[in-house]
Amino acid sequence: MNCPPLRITFLGTGTSGGVPMIACECPVCHSNDTKDKRLRSSIMVESATTRLVVDSGPDFRYQMLRKQVKKLDAVVFTHPHKDHMAGLDDIRAFNYFSKRHMDIYADALTEEALRRDFYYAFSDTKYPGIPELNLNTITEEPFYIGDIPVTPIQVWHHRMPVLGFRFGSFTYITDANRIEPDQQEKIKGSKIIVLNALRKQNHLSHFTLEQALLLIDQLEIPAGYLTHISHQLGKHAEVEAELPPHIHLSYDGLVLTL
Repeated sequence: MNCPPLRITFLGTGTSGGVPMIACECPVCHSNDTKDKRLRSSIMVESATTRLVVDSGPDFRYQMLRKQVKKLDAVVFTHPHKDHMAGLDDIRAFNYFSKRHMDIYADALTEEALRRDFYYAFSDTKYPGIPELNLNTITEEPFYIGDIPVTPIQVWHHRMPVLGFRFGSFTYITDANRIEPDQQEKIKGSKIIVLNALRKQNHLSHFTLEQALLLIDQLEIPAGYLTHISHQLGKHAEVEAELPPHIHLSYDGLVLTL
């Protein structure tokens, strides 16, 4: 699939509770470093003609305001957890100004949750001001959004299937702790991979820092960035200093170009 030059913006790089976490007194949550302030995980992918967002978590409204996004073509969902879809209602602002429905891409599991949680957007009886959505059900088959190629990658979040996505030579995977060999083949050849690394200690459904580093090297990806980070991982500057030269912690506002 041919891919135009892309610009990737990290809208949020935190785990479900964000950083700082409510009521927490730890040094990370009280850090003055702006890179230790993490909204819920999401990225924006842009070509010269198309702009999409992966996931619309609880911070979606502020993420759009913070980056001064005036136009959005689509939202692509990884899975149905609230920290990845709770902000979908705020799509209605884009509906109002663009005068069109928003294209939404989700697998069957996530579609079920979207229809349940945002039932009013899918009701036969609609009222003014609700989100206007054009829902596209996706599988593992590649597809295009505008001129941006999208290859779904099925990963495992404990027992939940989650979709990662490859956009040209860029791969984005969040909320995973296992990737089967056939899906790893879809990742190989990427120039950049973004992978979740929740903390250093073992976790039921997320890669640890050590596991993420090992997988990036096993896949032989030249550059890796870590996301979906919790306050338990440590301060950004201290963890960054421990990483190999080709791997970095992502942070809110980071921009990559391919």
